[in-house]
This record gives sequence, C-alpha cells and structure tokens, in this order.
Amino acid sequence: MSIFYRPDDGVAADFIPFYREGEYHLFYLKDYRDAAGHGEGTPWFHLLTRDFVTFEDLGEALARGPEGSQDVWVFTGSAIEHEGMFHIFYTGHNGHFAGTDRPVQAVMHATSPDLRAWTKDEGFLFVAPTDGYEKDDWRDPFVFWNDEAGEWWMLLAARRTAGPSRNRGCLALAACGGPAASRDLKAWEVREPLWAPDLYFTHECPDCFRIGDWWYLIYSTFTERSVTHYRMSRSLAGPWLCPANDTFDGRAFYAAKTAGCCGRFAGETGERFIFGWLPTRDGETDSGGWQWGGELVVHELLQQSDGTLKVRAPKTVLEAFVEAVATKPSPVLGVWRAEDHSVGADAVGRHSVLSLGAMPDECLIETTVEFAEETAAFGLMVRWDEGADRYYQVRFEPPNQRFVIDRWPRPGDQPFMLERPLAMRPGKPISLRVVADGTCLVVYVNDEVALSCRMYDQRQGSLGLFVTEGRASFGAVGVKVRG
Repeated sequence: MSIFYRPDDGVAADFIPFYREGEYHLFYLKDYRDAAGHGEGTPWFHLLTRDFVTFEDLGEALARGPEGSQDVWVFTGSAIEHEGMFHIFYTGHNGHFAGTDRPVQAVMHATSPDLRAWTKDEGFLFVAPTDGYEKDDWRDPFVFWNDEAGEWWMLLAARRTAGPSRNRGCLALAACGGPAASRDLKAWEVREPLWAPDLYFTHECPDCFRIGDWWYLIYSTFTERSVTHYRMSRSLAGPWLCPANDTFDGRAFYAAKTAGCCGRFAGETGERFIFGWLPTRDGETDSGGWQWGGELVVHELLQQSDGTLKVRAPKTVLEAFVEAVATKPSPVLGVWRAEDHSVGADAVGRHSVLSLGAMPDECLIETTVEFAEETAAFGLMVRWDEGADRYYQVRFEPPNQRFVIDRWPRPGDQPFMLERPLAMRPGKPISLRVVADGTCLVVYVNDEVALSCRMYDQRQGSLGLFVTEGRASFGAVGVKVRG
C-alpha cells in the first residue's frame, strides 16, 4: 500500500476526520470516475488508522441517494459524538435541481451507535433561508460545541445574495441550543454569519478549533486560487486575523480539515493533524489540468509562540522508512568537495550538479543545507535521467525568499510547477525532508512549511544535488525505504 492512501477503484477527496480513543476515523468522498459502471454521485467511505501509514477500510459509510433525491452526491460535512450517539451532518447535493424550486445543496443528517453502521435521518433537511442567502450554496456543515455559549454551532460554506458575485462568500452560522434542541440536534437557528469578509466566492470545507488562547478557522477557496487557508482570533466573535503566511501547502493540497487528540488517553500528547488530498492531473501528465480527487496527504499542525501555525511530517510517517539506501556521490557538473559527512560546491558564476545514484520509487530523503551570501539557487535534482535532460527540481531561491518545484523540460514559457514562501538567510541551516511515492511528492522544510506535487512525466531516474551561481553545503543525505 502506498504511503499516500488512495482507494483501488477510484480517488479520494474531502476527508472528514474524527478522532476517538487513539484512532482516527477518516470519512471521505469517493469518486469512482466511472459513471457508466457505478452511476453518478459520490458516497462517503470510511477508513480507520492510528499512524497514517496503515489503514483499515471499513467500506461505505453513507450511500448515495436514489435518482431524484437530494443526496445523489453525498458531499462534505462533519462527525460528532453526543449523548452516546454519533452524528454526521453532510451536504446533500443534486446538480439536476439547478433552476428549479428545489435547492441544489442542503444539509442532511445521519446517526450511528458505533461509528460503523449509519442511518440517514429521512425527516431532516436544513436548507438556506430565503432572506439573504443563495439557495443553491449551502454546504459543508461543520458542527462543534461552543462551550462559552452552551450550544452547538454549525458553520456552512454559503453565499449572500447582495454584492459583487465573486465577493459574496461567507461562513454562515446556525446554532442549536436549549435542553430539548441539544438532545436531538434537529432545531437549528440561522444567525448572522460568523465571518463575511467580502473576499471570496465561497469558503469551502470550513473547520474551527482552539489551541490555547487562539481560535482558528480553516477553509478552502477555488476562485482566487485553489488552496486551503486559515485565519486566527482570540475570540469566536473575531476579528479574524490573516497571518503573513496563511496557507499550509500549495495548489496540490485541497479541502483540508483537522482533527486531534487532547492528551486524555495513554500515549497521547495533544497532537493535531490536517488532512487534505493531492489531486491527480488530466491524462496523467504534468501539463494536465488539476482534477478533483486523488491521494490522502496528512501534515502535523504546530502552534508557534505568536499563535501562527506551521506544519511538519507526521512522526509515524517518517518512522515508516527504516532501511537506509547507500548513495553514490559522483560529480556531473562543476567541482564538489566532500568533508565530514557533507558535500558542497563553489559554483560562483556557474551551475554545478552532483549525482547520488538511483532514486527508489518510494523513499524518504533527508538533508540539511547551508548557503553563502549572493547564492542564486540550490536544492535537489529528482528523477533526473543520465543526460540530465529530464528531471524535477526542489529548488531554493534565496533572492526570492521562496522554494519551488520545477521540471525540465518545461513546455514553452510555462512557469515552474508550484512555489511556497520561505524565509532564508546565509549561514542558517535549512532542514529538508522529501517523501516520494509513485507520482506523489511531498516536501517539508524546517518543520514549518510543506509543498505537495505530482510527478507524471518522469517516473524513474537518479537523485542529485545542485548549486547555481553561489556556494552551498549539504549535510549527510539520507535515503530510506520502508521495510
């Protein structure tokens, strides 16, 4: 099984995580991409994992509704536990209702005594109010207990009816309070939006949680750019602040939601993780358009002293790679020096490349890098061929304070594939971890930022290092595979 989970007979999208007693229940939207063979729509499936490496497939959790029903597409929602029962609130979507009196999207409900067998609540249908909201955008319910208010809150990806079309997105708020209402979770009152910043077309897959003194909103956008954002506030009343770097990953990590333990059970340390998916591309080529659905990617979330969030690779994922693979350093371009388990190049005014030998299809690559002032670029050569005519690069660019994933040949004048901002300064080591498996590549830098990508056009090749117009030194490069 791949280190990045994907069902054998389709793709996964919009993971809905629920943590309970040491286990992560990962519900997800399954797309068979085979309407002729499986019919239209997406059901929810259910995975169980403790380590994000091994998964137990518990099968279908929420089936698609019959033709003509509200939930032919069972879209995103959330799972909670209340008074001995488990509840799922989810989006029932039917695109065939567009232009009719019936809403394309509505919130629906299901219950379970054991998280395995789910029963849909046929009498529950929560639709957008006619006053102020577009009826067809009312989705992705995220339900959580607001201890301060003493009631359940539901956040929804919604759109108001007023304002420029691309700026109508908001996080609608509904509340369920009082003794009777809180028992059955059926009576929801729509309040003023929790957040209506006039920024986006909509805020998909909302999530809300608290760490210490800070509250966090997680949401995804697909109009200004396809990415998962976050905002932070000392209070649910706001204001919701935008950190300098308000994303966790790049274009190829979407609809991410979080879950975590709170340290109440043996072995727990209060960790929190964010679960997104790495999309496939049309035609399985690097130039193909990004598609909906792909493989699961999990990052660990960490809170910094100023309240901002950063990400790193889950410890359990790193520990899955146990067998070291020997590297075979061999200069290809320029002069390289080897000293005390490190290699480096003085490439002032030129480009230098060092081969490390064949790169396993699935592996973990780890190293540290230091660079001198006025260095243009340095990084990893990934799956490059013997002639160095085809490859991917994980490239650090100090003058631009960013790192990118690039490829060669790059068609026409297309830009590099993906980028992330990164603060770098000469003499300060940069730690680098790269997890590769098949067409999936996930890069972690400084236990702070991540960047996920696809590698379709070049599926085999060597691993290497490069320095461009400057000086850089790489610590011992470790390559490991799973046992």
